[in-house]
Amino acid sequence: MSEIEETIKRVQGHKGVLGIVIVNSAGVTIKSTLDNELTAKYSSLLTQLAGKARSVVRELDTSNDLTFLRIRSKKHEIMVAPVQDPSAE
Repeated sequence: MSEIEETIKRVQGHKGVLGIVIVNSAGVTIKSTLDNELTAKYSSLLTQLAGKARSVVRELDTSNDLTFLRIRSKKHEIMVAPVQDPSAE
């Protein structure tokens, strides 16, 4: 099993985790444990939100970047961790 698959399985095993969605910077789904409808919804909306949050962080301090985004409501919590290929920088 690949390192990515092992990580997904480990995170999915935590109490309360309903699903995992991995998308690229364009919002295209790479891997998901949710159904197709929810995957498409979260991929699109969270990619847009993460992009806007990244812009705000950079506008406030150009030497900074978004490293983690946590969204909590009364029912759910969504955690977004933007990960970039270090060789692309």
